[in-house]
Amino acid sequence: MKEAKGKTNVNVAPTPEGQEPLIAVIRVRGNLRVSEKINDTLGMLNVYRVNYCSVHKATPSIMGMIKKVKDTVTWGEIDEATLKRLIEEKGEPNPDDKKKTKSFFRLNAPLKGYGRKGIKRPFKIGGALGYRGAKINEIIHRMIH
Repeated sequence: MKEAKGKTNVNVAPTPEGQEPLIAVIRVRGNLRVSEKINDTLGMLNVYRVNYCSVHKATPSIMGMIKKVKDTVTWGEIDEATLKRLIEEKGEPNPDDKKKTKSFFRLNAPLKGYGRKGIKRPFKIGGALGYRGAKINEIIHRMIH
């Protein structure tokens, strides 16, 4: 069955207030043999290199971009405690505006790795790619050390 263009099949639970939840996107794979369109989309998501993380609201346009780069990144809903720790420990001041931080976070490789099947397989079968849900918080904590 073909889906209508523009619809995403990525389901994200809305927050209790009815707002879009915050989505953390972490780049897992590098630039080798990646098309220019995928690279441009990764740039729009502010994940320029491996182990870079960015946080976005789960709007339909962001979810469409994530769906396009699903074979290069992992993502899920980030909680407030993890976001606070991420900003405190890895937030870098923006050189243009000292009151703001940069729109991405440079993280370390995760302690104990991404998963037993590596970075070429989806998260559902034990790999690292794709949607993680709330388990994105665990990997972010392992990447902040």
